[in-house]
Amino acid sequence: MSEFHPNIIVLENKSLLNLFTRVRDQTTPPAAFEFYAKRLMTILAEETIADLPLATSKTTVFTPCAEFKGEEVDVDKICAVSIVRAGDSLLGCVRALLPGVSVGKILIQRDETVPEKPAKLFYCKLPKGIEDKQVILCDPMLATGGSAAKAIESLIAVGVPVSSIIFSNVVCCPEGLKYLGGLYPEVKIVTASIDEGLNEEKYIVPGLGDYGDRFFNTV
Repeated sequence: MSEFHPNIIVLENKSLLNLFTRVRDQTTPPAAFEFYAKRLMTILAEETIADLPLATSKTTVFTPCAEFKGEEVDVDKICAVSIVRAGDSLLGCVRALLPGVSVGKILIQRDETVPEKPAKLFYCKLPKGIEDKQVILCDPMLATGGSAAKAIESLIAVGVPVSSIIFSNVVCCPEGLKYLGGLYPEVKIVTASIDEGLNEEKYIVPGLGDYGDRFFNTV
């Protein structure tokens, strides 16, 4: 729980400090950034998947020695949706953990020509039956919250219940959390870090730069 959002989980994992040190360092080369970012996002993806109660069921298996009561995830009850382009990096980690999961794509970009930099929707392709699934919305960075809000709006428009959306995020900030919390408090957020805030250009501080550019080596 965070003072900035009513429905958030902030990861606690001993490996995160080392991984964040690597990906935040501006001198980390693209190949190394991708390597450490994938490790970080895999942890994030695992924790996000573990928080999908409607896609999880109890089961009993047998070890060589005894009975074991556990649980299993039904991939058919999940849809992973990326906010293109940076979200594709996190989507890849989710797909690696959930082979065969259905996928949706939403392209949203900030309008850099005005100071407010509002989010604009350019493309939305979602699979049939998504309204009956739990949706993992993937985007590594949550800055102003405009892009995430626009993506959530697109999901709601096709019938996805707000309570079925879980937003998986690497780095966020108070401004974006408060904005999303005011609009969609039922959307659960799973994040690896809450940073200090936004600078005058509306970039996350300390942040790590442009995630998509660094991950896909288009700097």
